[in-house]
Amino acid sequence: MTDPIADYLTRLRNGIQAHHRVVDIPASNLKKDITKILFDKGYILNYKFVDEGPQGIIKIALKYDPVTKVNAIKKLTRISSPGLRQYVGYKDMPRVLNGLGIAIVSTSHGVITDKEARTQKVGGEVLCYIY
Repeated sequence: MTDPIADYLTRLRNGIQAHHRVVDIPASNLKKDITKILFDKGYILNYKFVDEGPQGIIKIALKYDPVTKVNAIKKLTRISSPGLRQYVGYKDMPRVLNGLGIAIVSTSHGVITDKEARTQKVGGEVLCYIY
């Protein structure tokens, strides 16, 4: 696998389309950080890190509206890829849906959202957009 972040987003996307309650994803430190951000921003219901096998598993409970059965995540888009990295400074940090969505950015201060990167005045690699 050449792009583990794209695989992470695709597994989430497939779980949402199939209306699964829980999605299992192979773990890494970067994926754990992204999962924590999704939970903090309210895009997923819960998560659990399980140490099974050589690298472990992330179990993500997807969040659905109880009445309409619509998922909290509308779209997941990979921005930076291994073949074409997308770096931005804090002044050029993208705003997803005019501030309604989030951009996840890998910086020297760790993996943070676009809003946190602007307030900390730090740039980095834009990993994905979520809204």
